[in-house]
Amino acid sequence: MKIDKNSKFYKPPTFKQRMENLKYSILFWKGRSKGMIYTRSIKLDDLRYIFFPKDFNEEYGYLGSVPYNEDGPYFKAMLPLVLAMDYEARPKLCPKWFLRFLEVFGNDRSIVRVRNFTLHELHRKLTKGIRFIDYKTKWNDYDLRISISAPEHLQNLADDIENGFYSRGAQEELVEQILKLDPNASIIWGSIERLEKQLEKLEVEKENRDKQLDSLVEQANNKLRG
Repeated sequence: MKIDKNSKFYKPPTFKQRMENLKYSILFWKGRSKGMIYTRSIKLDDLRYIFFPKDFNEEYGYLGSVPYNEDGPYFKAMLPLVLAMDYEARPKLCPKWFLRFLEVFGNDRSIVRVRNFTLHELHRKLTKGIRFIDYKTKWNDYDLRISISAPEHLQNLADDIENGFYSRGAQEELVEQILKLDPNASIIWGSIERLEKQLEKLEVEKENRDKQLDSLVEQANNKLRG
C-alpha cells in the first residue's frame, strides 16, 4: 500500500526511527529479540560460511540440518540423499553461495526461525521447499530416522537408506553374537531372519550342552558323596 505523504494524517518518521530502519535494512547483521522469538547476530564467520564453506556440511548447509561428520557412518549413508536433494532443490544457474546467503539472511541458519520473510520466501521458492529437517537414531545405533521435506521419490530414497542402514546394522550385531558362540560358523549375509534363526539354533545347542554338563557334574558329585 502506497503512503500518501500529502495526507494530513501522514506523520513523517523521526530521525531516530529512520536510523533504526536503516540499521535493520542495510546493516541488518544485528540479531533481534521479541519475547520467545529471537534471531542471531550475523558475524564474520557467517560471511565466510556463505562464500568460503570449509566442509561438506557448510557447502550444502542451505538445505538444512545435513550430516557433518564426513568420516562417520551416518554421513556416508546419507551422502546420496543430500546430493539428490541438492540436484532437485538448486536451480541450474543458481550458485550455492546465493542459497547460503538466503539461508543466513532469510532463514537465520535455522529450520524454525525466520530472519527476513522476503528472503525466506525467495529461498523456499528457489529450493521448492526441499529441506533436510533432522536425522537421529532411536532404539539402536543402526535405527536411523531421517526427516526431510521433499517430493515422494526423495522420501522413498530416505526410507530405503533407513531400511538398508538398519538391515546392515542388525546383521552385523547378529553375526557378532553368532561368532561368539561358534567362531567357525558359516555366515551368509543378506537376511536378518536367517541370521536370527542361526543364532537361535546355536543358543539352543549351547543351552543343551550346559544342561548336560550340569547333569554330569551333579552325577559326579553324588558319586563322591556316596
